[in-house]
Amino acid sequence: MTPPPADPATDPTADQAGGAREQPIHLVWKGRAAVSNRDSRFNRLQHESDPQSLERDPDDPPSAPETEIRIEVARSILSSNRSPDIPFDRSINPYRGCEHGCVYCYARPTHTYLGLSAGLDFETKIFAKTNAAELLRKELSRPDAVRSMIALGANTDPYQPVERQLGITRSVLEVLSEFGHPISITTKSSLVTRDIDLLAPMAERNLVKVFISVGTLNADIARTMEPRANSPARRIEAIRRLNAAGIPAGVMAAPIVPALTDQDLERVLDAAAAAGARFAGYTVLRLPLEIAELFVEWLEAHHPLRARHVMSLVRQMRGGKDYDATFGTRMRGTGPIADLIERRFRIACKRLGMNTDRVEQRMQANPAQPAKPQVAPDPQMSLFD
Repeated sequence: MTPPPADPATDPTADQAGGAREQPIHLVWKGRAAVSNRDSRFNRLQHESDPQSLERDPDDPPSAPETEIRIEVARSILSSNRSPDIPFDRSINPYRGCEHGCVYCYARPTHTYLGLSAGLDFETKIFAKTNAAELLRKELSRPDAVRSMIALGANTDPYQPVERQLGITRSVLEVLSEFGHPISITTKSSLVTRDIDLLAPMAERNLVKVFISVGTLNADIARTMEPRANSPARRIEAIRRLNAAGIPAGVMAAPIVPALTDQDLERVLDAAAAAGARFAGYTVLRLPLEIAELFVEWLEAHHPLRARHVMSLVRQMRGGKDYDATFGTRMRGTGPIADLIERRFRIACKRLGMNTDRVEQRMQANPAQPAKPQVAPDPQMSLFD
């Protein structure tokens, strides 16, 4: 029986004529997720690789791209957000780019604004905002500064590997602690436990909560999809350590990839709850702009037999497209598959007693009150109180 022609709408291995095309050659480097480095869409000149140059001797593999850290003297450090489906209006990103290299990272297209690629450049060319703490201190010292919660790690991970040497995130936390400013942290790194000495006193004042992102407990999938992030087991242990220190730490089950990681949803929530997490969230896979091609390339390189099925299910959650950026549904998707994921999440959370105590309601966030540094009381002034 002759198989039907491939459908270019659902099969990434099909050409526009409806027939099967040859599988592309992908170079897979250990410790890197992206398998290409497409030019920025803003570049006037575009480059294409010579296929013959990709045919290498298997005994002489290409060297992996090295990480390059660039110092950026930022002009501002607080980013504003007006998206109605995100629970914060300001964020701090100490770094541009992220060495964790998560292939699905929605921040990848931001590198194209710099004339760089959303592919390998995003995970190998990291910009460090070394003056972040200085700028933040100036912002919070303004008379009209407000105390609404700031998100740390909204775009790239504040605890990516270079933070061990530079400590920019820690310096930002020191300023936030000094001003008694509420903060929400999202990370895939156990390095956040390094700052327990800062976070625990802030937690006593209800100033901090932490989300540890764990999309799957499958170490093999995580190793290629999030190559330089901590293993899922280490992230769960970070949740345990933070909660043991009195720092409210929950889990962000993200992203949920149908037919690849979705079967792990309940397992992730179970493991996080056992580690002390009392709140959780989730998002489904998002593929805006360049990320769609990058993700399909990654699927073809690492899961070629699943690529067609995964992308078919993704499109079923996005109205037939790779991505739909509509506010209100972009994080969860639409349709039967998205509805089922949401029901599974809610049932698991109810069973585990998660999300019954909204931590953010206890955050000390008063938009009308200026932020002021926390100073020790003057014993002489107490005479006149």
